[in-house]
Amino acid sequence: MMNQLDQLESRSIYLLREAYSEIKNLCMLWSIGKDSTVLLWLARKAFFGHVPFPLVHIDTSYKIDEMIVYRDKFSLEWGLTMLVGQNKVALENKETFPDGKVDRARCCQLLKTQALKETLSGASPRYRLNHTTGQYDLDESNTAFTGVIVGARSDEEGSRSKERYFSPRDENHHWEISTQPPEFWNQYKTEFRPGTHVRIHPLLDWTELNIWEYIQREKIPTVSLYYDQGEGRRYRSLGCLPCTKSVCSKAKNPKEIIAELSSGQFSNIAERSGRAQDKELGGLETLRKEGYM
Repeated sequence: MMNQLDQLESRSIYLLREAYSEIKNLCMLWSIGKDSTVLLWLARKAFFGHVPFPLVHIDTSYKIDEMIVYRDKFSLEWGLTMLVGQNKVALENKETFPDGKVDRARCCQLLKTQALKETLSGASPRYRLNHTTGQYDLDESNTAFTGVIVGARSDEEGSRSKERYFSPRDENHHWEISTQPPEFWNQYKTEFRPGTHVRIHPLLDWTELNIWEYIQREKIPTVSLYYDQGEGRRYRSLGCLPCTKSVCSKAKNPKEIIAELSSGQFSNIAERSGRAQDKELGGLETLRKEGYM
């Protein structure tokens, strides 16, 4: 008999295969965080060790160094097609929160939302990992991705609970919550009018606890930032270094994180409470309506 993790895994794998079968020009976002890494692990299971679509990472240039090292290490080990996009214009003009020119919300709009939209559409240069040299070369494919697989969970933040497994956006990646299609009895709408951008959410029903239980069960390698290194603090959610705070915790491995979550230690503290940008511009929902991850 299947337990809860087996059921979640089975549904996610089904959704990944359905997306690959039905959505043209598909890619997957890999933020290097725990959720998108579980999603990548599931994709490798779904397609027997081979991921048949590109991985896309939006590099704000403010990610913690260990995350970038981890990204490149496993991209090479697992044979991934790894694409990296940036908003180089904003970075060159220093239109960032750390440079003091814009607030956090505007910084996210430029370095994440705009960078994501331009990377997916092929409107700005993106770079592909060369498995021979280990360096990133200019990606000359110019493929416009019309579908993107994302590791969003409904319990992580309020606006994500309004998502669908197959969530349409308009040609500008804008999200209109009221027009989301119904999804009943595992019946999913996968056909949309031309010009529609589709986001697929195979982890929608997973919880933070489920994620860590699965990481422990599958022995999935994750960045050490999630674990206490002896200072009594760790990261619960990973983002850009200037806008992400660690939490008080002595958990040094997945088993201890599971014990913390099961005990209710964080029951009154939002998972993304350390992500400062969520508190600006009316919260994360406003950002996500404009195309944020």
